[in-house]
Formats: sequence, structure tokens, C-alpha cells
Amino acid sequence: MSNEKVPTNLEDLPGVGPKTAKKLREVGIYSIQDLAMSSVHELVEKVGLGEETAKKLIEMAEEMIGKGLSTAYDFYQARKNVEKITTGSHALDDLLGGGIETQALIECFGEFGSGKTQLGHQLAVNVQLPKEMGGLATPDSPVKAVYIDTEGTFRPERIEQMAKALNLNPEETLKNIFYIKVFNTDYQVRVVRKIPHLIHEGHNIRLIVIDSITAHFRAEYVGRGVLAERQQKLNQHLRDLLKIASIYNVAVYVTNQVMAKPEGFFGLDLVQAVGGHVLAHAITYRIFLRKGKEKTRIARLIDAPHLPEREAIFRISDEGIRDV
Repeated sequence: MSNEKVPTNLEDLPGVGPKTAKKLREVGIYSIQDLAMSSVHELVEKVGLGEETAKKLIEMAEEMIGKGLSTAYDFYQARKNVEKITTGSHALDDLLGGGIETQALIECFGEFGSGKTQLGHQLAVNVQLPKEMGGLATPDSPVKAVYIDTEGTFRPERIEQMAKALNLNPEETLKNIFYIKVFNTDYQVRVVRKIPHLIHEGHNIRLIVIDSITAHFRAEYVGRGVLAERQQKLNQHLRDLLKIASIYNVAVYVTNQVMAKPEGFFGLDLVQAVGGHVLAHAITYRIFLRKGKEKTRIARLIDAPHLPEREAIFRISDEGIRDV
């Protein structure tokens, strides 16, 4: 494989002038890599391009970045770019094969108070740690996180508390987290689509937290008559997140609500995650959280590409997520 640097600017692609590039950026396509992962339908519907023009642009983008058939060995080498963020608990890290993975969507679901939001806060802090401590920061490249709050559960005071416990500067830690509270699904979708723009502006974003991903979808689309519309919109939202994770080597952590499963008997069998098959198929790692004894939490990994289903126990202390 060639080591030649691949162009990223849209204008580097033959046939893409300033006007077309502007239209593409307006819908969240900021680079040739973004374009190569777009669909013809997306370019036709959102950008207003003709079908043949859209096909040609995508094919040229794919060719320019070398996207296409390759060997499993090539993919294995590419996987070496994947990085891990510590959760703060060795047991939980081990459960996940070393921590929260970039280029992946990680979902935590469980009942109220199971620790989903606490883990989201902790990851927003931990990603800023030096690499030798389980974060993704280097001396010349501090990192940032995006925290999308749909339920009003984000607390900067908790970030400050966790940062002090890790000897990080609380003010700098808070400044490195882009925070936004969203009030509906349209706003939530738009915010995610603006993240590539922030990255291209020079912000080293390596983590996206959405707490929770399904809250507004569940509230706005009520009843079986709108279920198909809800799932289609959620599917596109997940696709946007997967594109960002893959192209920019970002970890995406989302929390999810649960609903009762009447036929269940105990533990996980009592509840199921909201979102159905659309969400289940898009998620890379799926974790079920529940309360344990004496302020402990039990995490069960129930879906992962290469890891077995198993459990880990951790605790939530004043300092944050820690081992028992």
C-alpha cells in the first residue's frame, strides 16, 4: 500500500468547484473521505446533484482514497490505528478488551441510577489524559470531547470532581468539552452533523457522548403508526455517528433507556433497550448496567464483535468510576 498522502479537500476532486463544495459542506460532507462514505441518494436528496453526477463523484472519491477491495491483512494493519480510552476501572476495561474503543459505537443501557451517565462524565474526563494513563492526549495535542445532553443530566461539578481526582486542571478539562443540550430529534441530528466541521476547524475531538440517544425519538414518535418513520430517522442518525467514528478515529459512547419486557423473569430479562433492531445492529459494543450491592455496579457485555458475553463489577465513588 502506498504511503503517499491522500488529498482531503473537496476541491482536490476533479469536477468539484467552490459552489459544489459549499453545498456538500452544508450537509456535513467536509472531506473526500466523507464523500466516499456517502450514498448516491444522500447527494441527490440533500445536495441536489443529478444521480449520474453523484455516482461519478463518489466513485472518484473512493478511487482517490483507495477505498475498495483489500485483503484482511490490510484491514488488520488499519485496525492498529484504533485506540482505547480507560473507563477508570481495570475490570471494566478488561471486559471491553482494553477500554472504550475508537472507530466504534458503544452503548450502555440500564435502569435509572445504574451508572450510564456517570460513565459518560468519566469518559469525557479520561479521554483528556495522556496516552500512558489511558487517555488519548499527547504533549503537543490535547484532546476534546463533545457531550450531547438530551435529558438534562450533565453536571460540570461532577466533571470538576473527577478531573481533580486525576490531577487534571478542572477549568481546562471543562473547556475541552463541547457541551450542548438538545430539545428535539432535529436539533440532535443537526448537532452531530456539525461535528466534522469542528474537527476541520482544528479541534481534536476524539469522543462523542450522547446521553441518551433515544430519549427524544421515544418522546416525539409515539404509537405504532409513526414507528417506521422514527426508526428510519434513528437509523440515519446512527449512520452519521458511524461515519464520524470511522473517518476521524473517534469513540462514540451513547446511553439508552430501557422498557419493561413482561415475559422476563430477572436481571437483563426484565428489560430491553429502546430502539429495536435498528439500534442493536448499528452498535459495536453493547453493555447492560445494573446496580449491585454496596454501591457497586455490574456491567454485562452482551454484544461485541470479538469478545465473549461476560460481566465485570465496578464502583462509583466520589472520585469517579473505580475498581471495587
